[in-house]
Amino acid sequence: MMNKEIEDAIRVFVKERDWEKFHSPKDLAISLSLEASELLEKFQWSGTDLTVAKKNEEMAEELADVFIYCFMMADALNVDAKKIIENKMEQNRRKYPVEKSFGNSKKYTELE
Repeated sequence: MMNKEIEDAIRVFVKERDWEKFHSPKDLAISLSLEASELLEKFQWSGTDLTVAKKNEEMAEELADVFIYCFMMADALNVDAKKIIENKMEQNRRKYPVEKSFGNSKKYTELE
């Protein structure tokens, strides 16, 4: 998932600025939500996918912010991002078996 080099670069960036003290799980969750909202904002009033495609570079920048905050949240919670993603994917495989969910957007509780 996350590259060790990127993880280390994020940690160094934060440490050099003495920002760890501001990175409580609560504050990181707020920041993550705000950055995700900034990504969503790129779609506001877009009308068509063609209009949104013109904002690809801006969306990539916001997505990078989301990834960075996700990593910092995992770090603050002292969880392994790769491991929790793998665990969640396994849960999702059980909730959404291919034979029931293929081509279907229903929530797992609505699958028959």
